[in-house]
Amino acid sequence: MADILITEALTRRYGSLVAVDRIDLRIAPGERRAIIGPNGAGKTTLLDLVAGAIRPSGGRIRFDGRDITGSGPARRARLGIGRIHQRPAVWPSLTTLDNVAVAAAQSRGGVRRSRRPAIELLDRLGLADQAGVEAARLSHGQRRQLEIAMALAGEPRLLLLDEPAAGLSAVEFERLGEVLRDLPEGMTVLLVEHRLDLVYAFADVVTVLRDGQYVVSGTPDEIRMSHTVRQAYSGAVA
Repeated sequence: MADILITEALTRRYGSLVAVDRIDLRIAPGERRAIIGPNGAGKTTLLDLVAGAIRPSGGRIRFDGRDITGSGPARRARLGIGRIHQRPAVWPSLTTLDNVAVAAAQSRGGVRRSRRPAIELLDRLGLADQAGVEAARLSHGQRRQLEIAMALAGEPRLLLLDEPAAGLSAVEFERLGEVLRDLPEGMTVLLVEHRLDLVYAFADVVTVLRDGQYVVSGTPDEIRMSHTVRQAYSGAVA
């Protein structure tokens, strides 16, 4: 089966700083891929490039056989790319249910038609009892779950997760792990995360970046035992 996401020599420069440096990735349909690395490795910038939030300085991005390098985030969302940001992005004055219904309406057509699938999503993510609560009143962990529900409402084929565990309590972190394990089996996921326990439990393949450059990819067990990865995190020279 053809890879669903391919990046070819993907590069992003900010003046003299090369934030992402000629990254080549190939991700299969249904794969759970994690991107890890020390601060400043280029992980979030890579997600921004895939989502269309920023334009590359060089290279190409292909999604499901299409060249989407020049496409904006709205077109990529219509093609099936969903995104969860580092900080939950919800509509604070809307109820939890209405947040998901509005997100679902963008792909299903009409908020009223989207309320039933929105209720089902809230139930799946453990937020059914918060359906009538304004998003501004939710805890940080609940807002994170809500944003995941909003992304799933668009029925993405590729879900981009940017540090979903950031700022979560122990209970919220455990709930997040359950939510990720329950994601649809055929959905491709690209996860950026500092919590390596979550990464190793979730990912099929882990890719390591350092200073915007590709270091290595492997299974969680291979990455956990890799001397090269320890050097990347410590800054040691190979």
